[in-house]
Amino acid sequence: MHVPVRHIDPEGLHPVPGVLSHAVVVPEAGLVYLSGQVAWNQDGELVGAGDHGQQARRIVRNIDVALAAAGTDRSRVVKETIYIAEYRPEVAGPIIDALRSGATTPPPAQTMVGVATLYDPGFLVEIDVVATL
Repeated sequence: MHVPVRHIDPEGLHPVPGVLSHAVVVPEAGLVYLSGQVAWNQDGELVGAGDHGQQARRIVRNIDVALAAAGTDRSRVVKETIYIAEYRPEVAGPIIDALRSGATTPPPAQTMVGVATLYDPGFLVEIDVVATL
């Protein structure tokens, strides 16, 4: 059985054609999966060099754009995975603060993983989420 999916690369996010879709919607399951979002602007430029918290705030903005394009929002996130380069316990707080800013619902399931590096050494945080529609 073939389950139809919809691939979304919304305005406002840096396009990466042929590499990834920012969001994949599975309407039959009522789910949307986001690719890991990093702190880049729509032109692919790094935002918040050297600052985990500033990068997390940009990532939250990117997540909001992708989820809105899929027809949902952060209140519907059920799982988030956070990858942190140069992890130290003190950098987790600003990342969590950014993710919870404006939140009115209980936090989703979460996994936080310290990694040696992300695909580009300038990026310190990458977050992917799964949300319901």
